[in-house]
Amino acid sequence: MQENTNEQAARCPICTCRQMVTDDSTGEIFCGMCGLVVNDRIADMGAEWRSFSNDESNRARTGASTSLTMHDMGLSTVIGPSNKDSTGRPLAAGIKSSIERLRTWDSRTQAPTSADKNLRQALNEMGKLKYKLALNDAVVTNAAYIYRKAMEKKLVKGRTIGGLVAACMYAACRNAETPRTLDDISEEMNLRRKDVARCYRLIFRELDLKMPVVDPVKGISRIASLVGLSERTQRIAARILTAAKKKGMAAGKDPMGLAAAALYLACTSCGEAKTQKDISAASGVTEVTVRNRCAGLRTLMDE
Repeated sequence: MQENTNEQAARCPICTCRQMVTDDSTGEIFCGMCGLVVNDRIADMGAEWRSFSNDESNRARTGASTSLTMHDMGLSTVIGPSNKDSTGRPLAAGIKSSIERLRTWDSRTQAPTSADKNLRQALNEMGKLKYKLALNDAVVTNAAYIYRKAMEKKLVKGRTIGGLVAACMYAACRNAETPRTLDDISEEMNLRRKDVARCYRLIFRELDLKMPVVDPVKGISRIASLVGLSERTQRIAARILTAAKKKGMAAGKDPMGLAAAALYLACTSCGEAKTQKDISAASGVTEVTVRNRCAGLRTLMDE
């Protein structure tokens, strides 16, 4: 029990006393002078958990959250790797072999159909690609959602899992405005660029995806980090691209080509010795593209 002497505490309607006492075991609040029960149903705001022999360090009442990046949404039952009973003692040899067999069959029954096996393999590939391309969880979750929609439309039939995974990842990167190109994703997936592009066009058309226009300014930091340019050069290139967008010169142009051309012009104005070959190799576009975009941006700078 604890006595509540706060000035804002409730007043007893009988004796007008403010010395209210809270009984945590019965959930009652009563007057400390006359004993009148003011409230008999107070909420327990403490932790609600049960004590077992091996959970002193983990008092959580729930498991892992559900996620689209798991083939079963994280709702399946998992037999843990521990071979001890509830008292902490090791299991007998016969029981241990039975538990191992149950654990094996439990993992096998997680994907009973071919569609579940397909989804499981695809999500595993997405998890590997996430770390290779340094993507965040939001992009991978969006890619998993797109792949699930593609399975509902039966777009997986007759196509490789890797190609659709790469296409869904590229679509998710485009949607989140994360600067990852088709070349980056196809190289990490060990696929041809045109195969990934074909799968992307398929899901874009069949799923009616709405993709935002890629901002070329977002590609400046990526190219500059690969080439090793200064922060001043990046700021000048960003100003050039901002002015080009206001004039409408960026419409219909490759964003990486525009970013590479703006960086090359910024290097020229800042005196940094970087060739078109260096910048084109870092951006993934040809030197001809860099020269053509530089010609258009130079007219903007001369105005």
